Amino acid sequence: MTETIALFGAGGKMGMRLARNLVGSAFRIAPVEVGEAGRQRLKSEFGLDCVEAEAALDRAEVVVLAVPDTLIGRVSHALSPNLKPGTMVVILDAAAPFAGHLPERPDLTYFVTHPCHPPIFNDETTEAGRRDHFGGIAARQSIVNALMQGPEEAYSLGERVATTIWAPILRSHRVTVEQMALLEPGLSETVCATLLAVMREAMDETVRRGVPETCARDFLLGHLNILAAVTFKEIDGVFSEACNKAIQFGKPRLMRDDWLGCLDAPEIAESIRRIT
Repeated sequence: MTETIALFGAGGKMGMRLARNLVGSAFRIAPVEVGEAGRQRLKSEFGLDCVEAEAALDRAEVVVLAVPDTLIGRVSHALSPNLKPGTMVVILDAAAPFAGHLPERPDLTYFVTHPCHPPIFNDETTEAGRRDHFGGIAARQSIVNALMQGPEEAYSLGERVATTIWAPILRSHRVTVEQMALLEPGLSETVCATLLAVMREAMDETVRRGVPETCARDFLLGHLNILAAVTFKEIDGVFSEACNKAIQFGKPRLMRDDWLGCLDAPEIAESIRRIT
């Protein structure tokens, strides 16, 4: 069976990424885009003609919402009256589903999927693979998927959609929506993105204090590479005694004692409330 995917927001930044992988795949694609500039991008880059929402929904087994988190609730509720029972709605982030913004339609299947992005440590051999930091073009990446509601047998269809839109794939992980919210915004944004922003601020401060910018960048990114390799057991190595002492005294200088509380359920919920 060849399923049809109605791709909403097809001409936007994320929609274009997904459309690239859906063109020529095992799925038929019915692109929906309200903006004229997006319609032109789809036509010029992929030769795709957009269709009206009603026509797309009439023939689609799967609906993918490639729209911002803040619009998921509004768009999904607007589409709900035209969604046939049994339709699979695919959401690309856990925030809106976690926050309860999807319509109360027990006859629909809700599938949530999100990319892990290509890992820092990889075996990419092509220039395109090495430069594909987001994923979905040339570098393999893992993905996380959650069957939020719907029959168990629907998971295989959702995973086929996910492995197509995020291809090429390294690993596919099944999690719950709650676990996906713990991963993002918790682990990836509240923790990782924040600490990376702090690293950049520290680098800029060393430049302000007289270190040449190219030197500071080379030094930080080089150390980030080896320190991460040791920390995440990518290599068999240990930190020097001096490095361990710097961590011992640096961590309480930089981090609150209760910082892991940012991963507690109430804080994840509040973070998602702000996002959505």
